[in-house]
Amino acid sequence: MEAAPNTAQPRWQRVLKRIASLILHQWLLIGIGIVCALAYCFPNVAKHGGTIRSEYSIMYGVIAIIFLISGLSIPRQKLIAHVLNWRLHVVVQVISFIFIPALVLAIVHVILAADSGGKIDRAVLAGYIFTACIPTTIASNVVMTRSAGGDDAAALVEVLLANILGPFVTAAWTIALMPKMAEFDPWRYGGGDLGSMYKEVFQQLGLSVLLPLFVGQLVKWTWPDRTALVLQKTKLPKLATVCLLLLIWATFSSCFATGALQTLSAQSIVFVVLFNIILYTALTTVCFFCSRPPRIFSSRRWSKPIFKRMSPEETIAVCFCGPAKSTALGIPLLYAMWQPVDLLLKAKTSVPVLLYTTEQICVAHFFVQLFRWWHARIVEKEELDDRRGDDVGMSIVEDSYRDHAGRGDEHTTV
Repeated sequence: MEAAPNTAQPRWQRVLKRIASLILHQWLLIGIGIVCALAYCFPNVAKHGGTIRSEYSIMYGVIAIIFLISGLSIPRQKLIAHVLNWRLHVVVQVISFIFIPALVLAIVHVILAADSGGKIDRAVLAGYIFTACIPTTIASNVVMTRSAGGDDAAALVEVLLANILGPFVTAAWTIALMPKMAEFDPWRYGGGDLGSMYKEVFQQLGLSVLLPLFVGQLVKWTWPDRTALVLQKTKLPKLATVCLLLLIWATFSSCFATGALQTLSAQSIVFVVLFNIILYTALTTVCFFCSRPPRIFSSRRWSKPIFKRMSPEETIAVCFCGPAKSTALGIPLLYAMWQPVDLLLKAKTSVPVLLYTTEQICVAHFFVQLFRWWHARIVEKEELDDRRGDDVGMSIVEDSYRDHAGRGDEHTTV
């Protein structure tokens, strides 16, 4: 009898397969590392006003691609439904424009009381107050929500609403919250002209968000079956994730080109990096419990409408929209608000914006995996409950049938 052939793969092939699998699963993080390295080595390529003119090619072109894909993918009925979803608006916008600024202001005052020696640069603290007041980011929320299995239509509506409110809310709110101390006078009396900033922001919002979204919806409405087939065959929604890497590349290029990171102390850099991770994680947790509060809060009749749980898909959208902040609006607004302020001081103030908006994508990548697992569990549990309900229903029907059959036999015997 012949021996069975040895089908086991060599060890080196198994190792290569594991490495390839790891790269495929974590390609976004690896891509972030690559674009950060490119930004550090060649900052002039993708900086604002650089070789590729990223303020147009990326901030307009790349974002337009993301929202064109959203327009092709999202049903119009879902968009209309979420425009009327007042509870979704309240939760996201209150967290973004009220809760986060209040929390960050409290933390800044604690740091000021504890750091009398000024080890944490005051420009960084002013930058955090500004970061807390800017609206949610334009592109990454929609992409991350879709990747995690959430309701990307809900994320899209909240992004549009926040970035329409943002230019009017952020400037006044930032100045009002700035600590009344001599160290913060340059930011309380910046004296910038916001007129050109408003024009630039709403121009970008119209050309890179609203127009591509409208074109995508028009194409989807005109050729619904063909559009769905093209999206399925080309895997076009995955292109939106690649676009995130180009946004991070442009953001870090501008940061390295100004030299803002190099001028800050080591304590300030370490504080910013660690604080961003802790803050984003804590805010995501707050958003989750605001969307799906414990059932004990809705136990009474009067509290049910207030503490009603959102669907898992809407919850995922809230968790990505609530904690996020926008570089696309933040940086132009920062430079417009404090136009007369020294360029280096403005660059240092922008560090919290730049690092927070970049780190939020890195941390959100892990939350995508977590929420995808959580969503799958919820769906599986609902399907199991439905099956149990069907089994119970069938059991009741069978018992009823037996009862009737038994009564029929009794009558026949009589």
